[in-house]
Amino acid sequence: MSNPFENDDAQYLVLINAEGQHSLWPSFAEIPQGWDIALEATSRANALEYVEENWTDMRPAGLVAALEG
Repeated sequence: MSNPFENDDAQYLVLINAEGQHSLWPSFAEIPQGWDIALEATSRANALEYVEENWTDMRPAGLVAALEG
């Protein structure tokens, strides 16, 4: 069985959690608790592009707030 996270022909969601972290997620898989859809089902390439453009600070939001606070 191939890895569903690396299938260039599959459809993916981009998920985001409360800490602002993003995840590429196969569209057929159940969304884990604590994650919301940031980008609806699209190609793997489009999903990766979205993540690259929108998740520019890899630090969790809680850490950013603590450092700035």
